[in-house]
Amino acid sequence: MKSTVRRRRELAAGGSSDLFDLVDAGSADLVAAALTGLPEQRRRAVGVELTEWFKTRRSTFWGSAKGTALAVAVVGCLPTAAQAAALLSRRSVAIDGDRAARLVRVVAVERGIDWLPELARRMADKLTRDAWLGHWRFVAGLLPADAAPPTGERFVELWVQSLGTPDRRRGAPVPLVDRLRADPLLPALLPRLFEIDGLGGPMMFDEVHTDWENRRRHVLPTALAQLAAEGVVDRAALLDGALGRLLRGDRPAALRAFTVLLDQLQPGTQEVAARATDYLRLLADAPAPVAVMAQKALRALPDPEPEAVLAASREVLLRPDKALVRGQLTWLDRLARRHPDRAAQIAEVIAVAAGHPAVDVRDRAAALTARHGPAPAAGGPAPATEPASAGGPAVAVGRGDDLPHPGPPAPAPAPITDLDELTEEVAALVGTEHRGEPLDRILDGLVRLAPTDGPRLRAALDPVLARRHWAWAAEHSWDPCCLCGLVSDLLETAGEPRPAAPQRGRWAALLAAVRRTDPQGPPRELIVTDPRVPVPHALLRARLAEVGHHLGEPGHPGLLAAPTSANGALDPLALLERLTALGERQPWRWDLTQALLRLPTGVDDTLAGKAEALRTPAGDRVAAWLRAGGLPDPVARLVPQARRPRRIGHDWQHDQLPPRRIAVELRPPAGYPDPYGLLTVDPPPMETDHATWARMWPSVLPHHLGVVAAYVLPQVTAAADLDRRDGALALPLLAECGGPGGPAVDVALAYGLAARHGVDRVATLDALLGLAATGRLDAAGVGARLGDLGAGQLVKLTRAVEPLRDAAGAGAPLSVWRLLAAALPPLLAAATPPRGLPDLLTLAAETATATGARIEVPGLAEVAGRGGTSRVVTEARRLHRALAAG
Repeated sequence: MKSTVRRRRELAAGGSSDLFDLVDAGSADLVAAALTGLPEQRRRAVGVELTEWFKTRRSTFWGSAKGTALAVAVVGCLPTAAQAAALLSRRSVAIDGDRAARLVRVVAVERGIDWLPELARRMADKLTRDAWLGHWRFVAGLLPADAAPPTGERFVELWVQSLGTPDRRRGAPVPLVDRLRADPLLPALLPRLFEIDGLGGPMMFDEVHTDWENRRRHVLPTALAQLAAEGVVDRAALLDGALGRLLRGDRPAALRAFTVLLDQLQPGTQEVAARATDYLRLLADAPAPVAVMAQKALRALPDPEPEAVLAASREVLLRPDKALVRGQLTWLDRLARRHPDRAAQIAEVIAVAAGHPAVDVRDRAAALTARHGPAPAAGGPAPATEPASAGGPAVAVGRGDDLPHPGPPAPAPAPITDLDELTEEVAALVGTEHRGEPLDRILDGLVRLAPTDGPRLRAALDPVLARRHWAWAAEHSWDPCCLCGLVSDLLETAGEPRPAAPQRGRWAALLAAVRRTDPQGPPRELIVTDPRVPVPHALLRARLAEVGHHLGEPGHPGLLAAPTSANGALDPLALLERLTALGERQPWRWDLTQALLRLPTGVDDTLAGKAEALRTPAGDRVAAWLRAGGLPDPVARLVPQARRPRRIGHDWQHDQLPPRRIAVELRPPAGYPDPYGLLTVDPPPMETDHATWARMWPSVLPHHLGVVAAYVLPQVTAAADLDRRDGALALPLLAECGGPGGPAVDVALAYGLAARHGVDRVATLDALLGLAATGRLDAAGVGARLGDLGAGQLVKLTRAVEPLRDAAGAGAPLSVWRLLAAALPPLLAAATPPRGLPDLLTLAAETATATGARIEVPGLAEVAGRGGTSRVVTEARRLHRALAAG
């Protein structure tokens, strides 16, 4: 190994390659040592070479070691802060922030430059949404202690992120409150916490000192409240800042940090009274959790202003949030008792709740109105919605579902034959981290254009790939289904001259891996050794490898498997035309396999004869497939899935997993060899997560609804029992698939209705309505599964109320009533009534009355006949009366 002195001599004499090798090796300390004592003129010459060398490595991902070494070389050689920021702000450059800042400061002092603060400001201005935290630590480390820090949104967001992820390499972590006391950025950045939209979500991190079970919850609001009690920060500024943020509004999850902060501050009655106007505005307009907080604070006031309370109550009582409205009714009842001279006026306000969608709220409002006010005058306005329990039985015109038929799937977009269009599609694909769209159209365009427009294709894709999102930079080792590296490699080699066969080793190795013989199992044409990788995804990987292996070969006018419908289906006549155009050329194996899987199911001897007439091996294969009718329907059964055993040592993930799940197992019918393994589906481990890729699978098997549902089911399940986001986004695509559904569809819809995030519940609603519109929804099957899940405490039943109510309002009241009629028996029989059961009973009564369909609900009469006035009993009686009246 060369000595430092020898490197300095060679670098001064004009040799820069050793320096670049050190940067490439991530040897930041050796780079700093090699630059020591180098004349300024020579530094600038090395800087020019360094910039050109960096540009030639456009596809390189600079890990933290390489990025730190690069930062030392850049500051040690480039002439200005602007040029240094242009290189170090790249998304592909990661920097070991604190260490890099220390080394760079030493290099800057030795070189005698003073533009590090300017470099910090320029890099702060360039921080993007996907900037690394190391960039922020590097920028913060370059700021002088007496300088005003940047206050841009991204700089502040990364400051909050740094508070939640302290550098643990310096020994035991220091408690956050102690770090904040010593943080020079706190005075300048604290006001920005209340001004930046969406920042409340990242503020709700927990602090872990020993293990996850003993973590400190929402530690940042708690620490700020403690610092306010110590006088380190201004208590009034925190109160006003939190209330101001809540008044401006944000996503409910982003507002929670500020409600927690107010809860930790525990404002006294004088502080609340001084800000009563703000609290009343929150009570009327803010999201439910914020409004409940404001309601609690206002109700604690000894003598609130009645006029202001009544004015706000008129808005509150119109809100759909039942807990908030019930609390407001209780408050108004107390005010009416305290101020009997205003009782009639208060009763008029209470009557506003007579139009509330919740039946129990309407009943409560009617009772309080009768208690505190005169009976309404004859001929007066009727309440907006008549309570179902008032007067005689409701008379409704029976009706079924009223959903428009969606019609046949839309045709697929025309193939890409223009280079500009292909460039736009690739830019849309790699410009964000969204990775769930089918790749067929892009792959087909590459196959068409690479043989004829290779150089132009390469020139067009290079700038697009240089601007790609950092998530596409490499394969993600923690995700067994990741295709980022494979897709990126394919795009980076498209248009280049075809190398000799030995140089295409990676693609050939990938193709060989999926077809090797597996001695542990039955013979398969597609081998999948990782149980976390579904077979449709393995087929996608094989197709990508196959395209990479053959890309640039002349004579292939596009992919055989390119779909002719937007849902991924392929017209058999189109496939025959493509095979005819190939002539004697053999199609690619996995391309033809995917094409066959996209053909309609069922025996078609006529088309089989046309395929045989081609007199080619591919034609014979298509003919055999058509005569066999394609993939048969598998045998499906429900299986319980238990949480895996706890691992030795700290196993925090084990406690996040649900104790059990309802899963689905598929097996091929008797006598079918299942050569690709597509019909053999076992539940993967609970912690498996590939939700973003699951949206690609419906297009692989567009005529096999039940099979695809079994593959996406683990992701949908995790959206409910692990609270993951986007797990159910594939469900609307399932509704466009043909073929029978079965238990997998029923279980997927049941879990999707109880998903944690609204976007997943909306996706489930779209799928439910789509299946109902085509007559393929097994409402009783979905309801039975939802009832089992709710009775077993496997999901939170309250989440399912909103999408089911929306489905009834969208034109599917009969489907909702049938679903609820099947869900209620196990729920009513549960030892402890699940939360949300009263709301489901209310919705059942409404849909049963609206449709006029009488369906027996086992166990309903027994619950309705119990004594007491609990909500479960009250709503059971309401449904029982509705069915008796029908």
